[in-house]
Amino acid sequence: MSASLEGRVAIVTGGGRGIGLAIARGLAEAGAKVLIADHGGGIAGEGGDPDVARRAAGELGADAAAFTESIASPGAARHAVGMAVDRFGGLDIVVNNAAILRDAFIFKADPADWEAVIRTNLSAAFYLINAAAPIMRENAKTGRGGGESYDRGRIVNIVSTAGLYGNFGQSPYASAKAGLVGLTRVAAMDLARSGITANALAPFARTRVTDIIQPANEAQASYKARALKLDPKHVATAVTWLCGPAAQQVTGQLFGVRGREIFLFSQPRPVARLVQEDADWTPESLAEAAAAFESDYTPLETDLEAFNTEPFV
Repeated sequence: MSASLEGRVAIVTGGGRGIGLAIARGLAEAGAKVLIADHGGGIAGEGGDPDVARRAAGELGADAAAFTESIASPGAARHAVGMAVDRFGGLDIVVNNAAILRDAFIFKADPADWEAVIRTNLSAAFYLINAAAPIMRENAKTGRGGGESYDRGRIVNIVSTAGLYGNFGQSPYASAKAGLVGLTRVAAMDLARSGITANALAPFARTRVTDIIQPANEAQASYKARALKLDPKHVATAVTWLCGPAAQQVTGQLFGVRGREIFLFSQPRPVARLVQEDADWTPESLAEAAAAFESDYTPLETDLEAFNTEPFV
């Protein structure tokens, strides 16, 4: 891989295993110095093992370091940013990949699980962007990198098609991932003047999450079997592209990666419109007119069902 990220410093949350480790490895191979932020908790967020991040950093060598606190607090996010700056002399790239999963049907779910998933999967991403953005904006003002304009600032939020389509029993996970799409759009707008891009990427790959999928039907069982064939290295390739010079003009976009397939997703915009110019709507008049929407309603299919075709691996 070319050294297109030489001189950049990155933080990758959840970088100790799976997709996060593949991303950290890809960024390091492209020349970036990488802080791997991973407290080594279980898939539900329980426990912690600092050796997870330390092993990953050790694999990447001297240009990597381990941050072993949970990133799900404003203080930890500021600490991680400070560590990256102190250890490697700056910060250019943030990849928000850390996520936990606590699935339950919405009529059985525990509000404490909702709050834990939102805190880890959504709030932590905001905390880290909030702590990193002033450093990255200052990079633009001081001309870090030496070019005519700052072209190193990158935010990549790892989302999920569960947040776009929905999936059974995943109210907190899907809501957090959908929230990350909104966070990506706002970050892209707020940071555009500094030349910092923000994009979201929905991965399909073999992960701990894939391993624990409990298929509710034959289609979902097929989806799981296919997902287990997908090497996370393909996700890392796309993230490395988004973090490189060639993607400087790409921001506010939503991508998907499934093996050797790359998707550009549309983003919700009005697809149909009803207007009553001469009077307010009533429930009765709207009920009659809304029949015109029926052909445009979005099917109630899960992401597992929507992507249940043989991937290119």
